[in-house]
Amino acid sequence: MSELVTAGDVAAAFLERCGVEHAFGVISIHNMPILDAISRRNKVTFIPARSEGGAVNMADANARVRGGLGVAVSSTGTAAGNACGAIVEAMTAGTPLLHLTGQIDSLHLDRQKGFIHEAPDQLGMLGAAGKGAFRVWSADAMLGTLREAVKLAFTPPMGPVSVEIAIDVQKSNTVMPASIDPLPVPELPPGEDAVDALAGALAGKKRVMMWLGGGARHAADPVARLANLGFGVVTSVQGRGVLPGDDQMSLGAFNLQPAVEELYKTCDAMLVVGSHLRSNETLSYALSLPQPLYQIDADPKAEGRSYPVDMFVCGDSALTLEMLADKLKANFTPDAGFKSDIREARAAAEGGMRKALGPYNDVLDAVLETVPRDFVWVRDITLSNTIWGNRLPPLGGPRDGVHALGGGIGQGLPMGIGAALAAQRDDRKTLVLAGDGGFAVTLGELATAKQENADIAILLMNDGGYGVIKNIADAHYNGNRDYTDILGPDWGMLCDSLNIPHWGVADVKGLAEILGRAFDAEGPALVEVDMTSIGDFAQAFAGPPAKTGDDD
Repeated sequence: MSELVTAGDVAAAFLERCGVEHAFGVISIHNMPILDAISRRNKVTFIPARSEGGAVNMADANARVRGGLGVAVSSTGTAAGNACGAIVEAMTAGTPLLHLTGQIDSLHLDRQKGFIHEAPDQLGMLGAAGKGAFRVWSADAMLGTLREAVKLAFTPPMGPVSVEIAIDVQKSNTVMPASIDPLPVPELPPGEDAVDALAGALAGKKRVMMWLGGGARHAADPVARLANLGFGVVTSVQGRGVLPGDDQMSLGAFNLQPAVEELYKTCDAMLVVGSHLRSNETLSYALSLPQPLYQIDADPKAEGRSYPVDMFVCGDSALTLEMLADKLKANFTPDAGFKSDIREARAAAEGGMRKALGPYNDVLDAVLETVPRDFVWVRDITLSNTIWGNRLPPLGGPRDGVHALGGGIGQGLPMGIGAALAAQRDDRKTLVLAGDGGFAVTLGELATAKQENADIAILLMNDGGYGVIKNIADAHYNGNRDYTDILGPDWGMLCDSLNIPHWGVADVKGLAEILGRAFDAEGPALVEVDMTSIGDFAQAFAGPPAKTGDDD
């Protein structure tokens, strides 16, 4: 006779079969059966976060770096609501993530009785934040529901899916199914005729740029083939590292600087692959891109969504680019000067960025001097990231960079923890760039970093408030900086209370040596840069750049 197990055991066993190594969450009365099963089975490591939002951020970054399924566990009601902001971020980034959340006893569900921990239409709330939401109605339905949720999470366009499970269902007995494998996700090959047409359109071109987004992160090999054929490459911030950032055919993420715009004018085609062409990277869709414009995307709804296109191929980016490279390998001859023009445009764009940094060139140089080639680069929304962190240092691989793609502050620290736990299995170090304002949003997760010995070096840029908002106030609100200065802790004392190494930096000349010591430390370490002592950037950043009338 088959042994009875709880529905929580089925959930834990299924996560194991999905290759999950870490799950992140906050323990609660409404998720204890699942966490009890994870603990007893002892195959998935559960990370107790200090907040549900932080847990989802950790799971999100963990999945981005590993390339697998992220898993977060929350309780019901308020706790599920706390997770929603981070679910929005995972949805924006297209991260395959499974969010398991509790629910009150099924006897009282949807009765509007005011049962404690109940949230009206919790499924609707979670479904609106992510890609989908399901409810498990019985222990026997646990596996089937989880299978469908994970399949949906991995089906392009990928994203987070929530599954709510009533507490009585989690505790209910059932028989462990004979097979608990996840469902296969169908491949999305393009039509042969469509690729033939695209290859025919590109065969006569001489100066073709590829714009790569996050949807091309698994397409590094065919991208390298096309770059070797003579295609230039520019990326969104999310697409960094698909082609190594220091490759001679790469513009990196310098996608809208004046020198790059001038280069675009000399190109005779652009191929957009797996990218939204987001507003902040296209001057709110006013950036002039090379024509004709072609597009490859696994999502048929993406066709012409941001820019009109001359040809659209629906299919998985890796499969489509591989087919395209096969068809063009003997039929494409680039302009002999294209490679050097790309290098010159890249150097000019980087030079323009350097001019904006002023004294913070030394900070960038310290990072470039210190970090190893294979480090993981996690960034919060802060002035330093916007001005230089999103574009430099160069990344060696498509999963070496993690940032808050949706623009919400405060996610860098928990993302750094999730990324570090994925990266340190390969003895790789994670560097987190954050500002003091954003860091305070999820400050409690610093204890999580210490408890889990997450191998992160934190570069905290401290200007005593919200630097970007101050600049916006100066540029657009007559210098009214009300509400932009915030009280922060003594960061050294805070780190001391958690036994975390801390260094304060008021002169960036010694930063490289200190960063090296932080990288050598075991577990988390924090380097605080006093921006008030160092001074202002040479050019103030006051929000995403936009096209002006003079540029028309």
